[in-house]
Amino acid sequence: MRKGRPDLVQTYVLIPGTWMGSWVWEGVAEGLRARGHSVHPVTLSGLAQYGEDVSEIGIDRHVEDVETVVAALDEVILVSHSTSGLVAGVVADRRPDRVVHSVYVEAFVPRDGRSAIDAFGEPLRSAELRLIEEHDGRWPTPDMEAVADGQGLTPEQAKWLTDRLLDHPGRPLTEPIRLSRPVAERPATYVVCGLEHFDGRLPPDVERLRSSPAWRFRTLDTGIWPMVSAPGELVALLDEIGAEVRGEAGTEAGAEGRTAPLRESEDDHPTPP
Repeated sequence: MRKGRPDLVQTYVLIPGTWMGSWVWEGVAEGLRARGHSVHPVTLSGLAQYGEDVSEIGIDRHVEDVETVVAALDEVILVSHSTSGLVAGVVADRRPDRVVHSVYVEAFVPRDGRSAIDAFGEPLRSAELRLIEEHDGRWPTPDMEAVADGQGLTPEQAKWLTDRLLDHPGRPLTEPIRLSRPVAERPATYVVCGLEHFDGRLPPDVERLRSSPAWRFRTLDTGIWPMVSAPGELVALLDEIGAEVRGEAGTEAGAEGRTAPLRESEDDHPTPP
């Protein structure tokens, strides 16, 4: 831990992606806390237990779930995965006084007036909407083969993950979000998981963000579930991003005598499932 170095401590709020609760961040949260950071994993409404009534849960509820946590903290690094990128984008838009940086881990890029399902082209978009309708307003979980295929998971990790997934409330995925400013204008890091892009190509809306001076890109050599397949590597990357954010804040406050932090070498890695 970083004893005596509060200047290196960051506050992370971790938002799980589709079908998952805060449990998926256990290894990452453990690793970040071992490095002295404050970590707050969130479980979005409708994803805590089987059998919940999700009919009244929409995108605004998921935004409120995260915003409530963020509002009680200072200088938050908001980490999202998969479809929760839209939730993170809205929270950062609403609370720029609290969110200093966003990290999108293979996450959907938020765009004003668009939903998560809108990221799918036709006919896949219509097929997924039908699937949600056929499952009483829920997006059903994938099977273990689909979860594990080419994603760098061991059989044990794939089973651990698949056994815990819950059908996702449909409305947060189909309702459009609203942003006051384009996401490209807010400081962020996009984490590319290399095994998810065997041809090296990213979605066009993600690729366009490379031209934004507020965004940076990092890559992990693992699949789309890095919090399970490579938690130690993800912890190290988030720690580096936190140090960069703190360093940038120190540079901006140079007139007050603050200096950018130095990267410390640590070998703490959480144990994967």
